[in-house]
This record gives sequence, structure tokens and C-alpha cells, in this order.
Amino acid sequence: MNQKTVNKIGWFASIMAILMYVSYIDQIMRNIAGHPGSVILPITTTINCSAWALYAWNKEKRDWPIIMCNLPGIVLGLVTAITAIV
Repeated sequence: MNQKTVNKIGWFASIMAILMYVSYIDQIMRNIAGHPGSVILPITTTINCSAWALYAWNKEKRDWPIIMCNLPGIVLGLVTAITAIV
């Protein structure tokens, strides 16, 4: 497979990951409305996304698709966990 195709797959996977993390917005709204959910999944998501972003940042050549697709997971995972606790 050529590098251009691999790059397209990487960006497609990044967009899909971002969409997956955006789905946390529904849980955040439910938490705020008084229907708190579990904190296990958002905390695990935050840790996982942080690890991937740190890995991609520290590679010899930064891996921007991995960094960009994990940033929303870090932010939304934290917000979801906090709203579930409060």
C-alpha cells in the first residue's frame, strides 16, 4: 500500500475517533440533568487518550493524526468524569 493511502486511512481513523469522543457530550448533558453515569469509562478514556497523545508527541517525527484524534478524548473524558461525580 502506498504512503498516500496509508495517510488517508490514518486521517479517516482520526476523524472516526473524534466522532466517538464527541458522543460523550450526550452523557455530559445527562450528568448535568441529574442522571449521572459511571466514571470508569471516561476516566479510562482520559488515561488511554493521554497515553496515546504522549506517545505520538514524543515520537521522533510527531504523529499529528494520533495527537489530534486523542485531544477531544482527553478533554471530553475529563468533563464527563467530573460531571458524573458532581
